[in-house]
Amino acid sequence: MLKKIVAVLLSSFTAAALAVPLGSQSVLVVEDGTGKVLLEKNSNVQVPIASLTKLMTAMVVLDSKPDMDAPISIDKTDVDMLKHSTSRVPVGAELARRDALQLALMSSDNRAAASLARTYPGGPAAFKLAVNAKIKALGLTQTVIEEPTGLSPNNRSTATDLVKMATAASAYPDIRRITTDTKDVINIKGRQVEYHNTNRLVGAKGWDVGLSKTGYTEEAGRCLIMRFKSAGKNATLVLLNAKANSARLMDAFNIRRFVAGPDGEPKVMKASVSRHKKAAKTAKRHRRAA
Repeated sequence: MLKKIVAVLLSSFTAAALAVPLGSQSVLVVEDGTGKVLLEKNSNVQVPIASLTKLMTAMVVLDSKPDMDAPISIDKTDVDMLKHSTSRVPVGAELARRDALQLALMSSDNRAAASLARTYPGGPAAFKLAVNAKIKALGLTQTVIEEPTGLSPNNRSTATDLVKMATAASAYPDIRRITTDTKDVINIKGRQVEYHNTNRLVGAKGWDVGLSKTGYTEEAGRCLIMRFKSAGKNATLVLLNAKANSARLMDAFNIRRFVAGPDGEPKVMKASVSRHKKAAKTAKRHRRAA
């Protein structure tokens, strides 16, 4: 009986995953180009994905080839009435569509993401049809997206599908650029407001990030999609449902060290984790659905 129990417990882990401490509920790390699975843990379990949704929102918006300089006014219907998450973009603010995309991806602003779907050609209904078409085109068989922000727990996917989504998103130069910006200054009602990337690893010492998106809701936990280079190797990681930001960061560091191999960056890890734990404490004071 004990052997059977052990076998069941081991079935959801690869041998590599057992060798790497992983706090996230679902994990998948894939070598870019070859698609080789480097680490896997519960990669086919469908779970809420929070603001990882915004990568899909961005792709669908960009596919429509809109006027990125066209102004968008933040409407009261863009306000989050589900989770009551905060935003530094007030109702009535007018900003260029490209700035709304910047805020939705880099700072994970929910009002900005909602405004992009609301102003999609044909409106929210057409946006949802386009999302479903994109999901089908990408072969995302375990992905359901009902709204553009990720606030709804009904937005669900698997780590396997999300690696496909990250690969597709990386083909968009605007998404690569925006998600790897550390910060930006945007005019909000005549004031220059500085916004920061929700992923503190972007721009951090020792990290070469090519694509990034964080996510958080109570149901989804702390999530992360990231494409990165370590010791000359390119990989995509998906982390779902880490219980704390520090756990998500630790998983990312452990994965980077694993991908780099035995000679890869062991000294950077301790100092960087300490610094990012401090950043996480600071960010906690301004916590919102990301």
